[in-house]
Amino acid sequence: MASRRDKVLFAVFGVTVLGLLFPLFLLGWYLWQGSVVAEEQRLDELAQRLGKQTEWAIIDARDLLDELNALDATPCSTEHLNKLQDAAMSRPYIRAVGYWRAVERVCGAGFVQGDALTPPKASRIYDSGLVAWWPSPSTAVGGVELFLMRYGQHDIAIDPRLLVTPGLLEDQKVGLWVESMPMVTHPPAAILPDLHSFEPGLTVDRDAQRMVSRSSLGTIFPIDIIAVQPMAQFWQRYLPTLAGAGALGLLLIGMWLFLILRYFRHHLSLASELREAIAHDQLQVVFQPIVDLETGTCQGAEALARWRRENQETIGPDVFVPLAEDTGQGTNLTLAVLRCVLRELGPQLRARPDCPINLNITGQDLASTHFSEALERELEKARVPARAIKLEITERSLLNTDDVRARITALRARGHRIAIDDFGTGYSSLAYLESFELDTLKIDKTFADAIGHEAVTSNIISHIIIMARSLKLDVVAEGIESRHQVEWLRQQGVRFGQGYHFSRPITGPAFRDWCHDSEESK
Repeated sequence: MASRRDKVLFAVFGVTVLGLLFPLFLLGWYLWQGSVVAEEQRLDELAQRLGKQTEWAIIDARDLLDELNALDATPCSTEHLNKLQDAAMSRPYIRAVGYWRAVERVCGAGFVQGDALTPPKASRIYDSGLVAWWPSPSTAVGGVELFLMRYGQHDIAIDPRLLVTPGLLEDQKVGLWVESMPMVTHPPAAILPDLHSFEPGLTVDRDAQRMVSRSSLGTIFPIDIIAVQPMAQFWQRYLPTLAGAGALGLLLIGMWLFLILRYFRHHLSLASELREAIAHDQLQVVFQPIVDLETGTCQGAEALARWRRENQETIGPDVFVPLAEDTGQGTNLTLAVLRCVLRELGPQLRARPDCPINLNITGQDLASTHFSEALERELEKARVPARAIKLEITERSLLNTDDVRARITALRARGHRIAIDDFGTGYSSLAYLESFELDTLKIDKTFADAIGHEAVTSNIISHIIIMARSLKLDVVAEGIESRHQVEWLRQQGVRFGQGYHFSRPITGPAFRDWCHDSEESK
């Protein structure tokens, strides 16, 4: 059955995967949007070129009509017809040039002559006198629907197909409207959507699997261009970029997932190894002496767990203790440390129960009936009295519940003394501590470090000592590293201390010798 930590790790892994897929989705969305914007710009530039090209042709034709009307030649004479022919040949998009007398086209030059270019009804008649016929069946000659312009006595027939440069279009279908009337499509038989069925800009029509671009020029003539291309062309153009960026994103995500999996596998295997180490009593314990600051004699020690894996890697308690708690092994770890203490110092504890060993316990231990029963069972088996084991619980782990208070009371009634460890790192008040039956208050190392400095913590330590004294608690200062700290603490009425100034954590045999030497030097 998976432990709580395993479930948490798997849940974190799942969230991490989702957290990685979300950026991947955002990357794909960003690349897609970038590609669509690039395609929109490309098609808009194409439309602008086609629109300006058409506009220039119409303006040029209008100017040519002015020139023809200003000719000084007898209408329909050889000279006049030659000049009309020259005009028709000078522009590639012009198919014919003609001369009118009233409503009759009298003569002309170019590819189309005679009354073939006399459609019955004009599309536009402008205030300037310009008459225009948009391409339609009535302007068709030889199957080609022409655009006609007449001004004064002359007309020009324009082949709208030649207004569109095929090289610009690739495989796109393009339609061009002037003044909202269709001028030309490419290819000529292309079926295009209605001009007003799409908003300006690029539209992705997923149902029809196409992209439709509408662009407008609002210069001299209102010109609209619609370009349509299949989605397949879009993917062909941008898929290499999208695939390359996507592959890079997948590679980076894959590497990240590999590192996460490796990390999780390490922690899961570490949790399994720790379970085995606890079950087979493979943990080691070292002891840091607690001394009387007045006499320097040993008053006990704090048991500190150590774990060396089979590969000889040493794992610190800051790693394996939280790991044990998260995987539901916290109480088993505490009991494993107790068994190690009893194996190494059992005889000394039976002979000197007044020199106790401090055993660190957690809020989980106090909340569990299993711990109290197992503690009593192990001590009876080792024939060690309860008062030889002092129980330390951190201030942050001291749960404010009636059950915890009852268990602390029961443990004290059995003979154990209770110490609050790392005091000052939490937020306990005097009233809060008064609600528990306690014996010792251990001041955190950070306050000892501040002794002699003008720091806030150096003032707080005095208040902590006063608080402990008001509660009639013994005070132990942790982390003492200098004689100066010892003297200051003694002057404040602190009786006990531990730290490197006296001894580093040492093995069981070394601790027995250390206690003996401290008694001898008394």
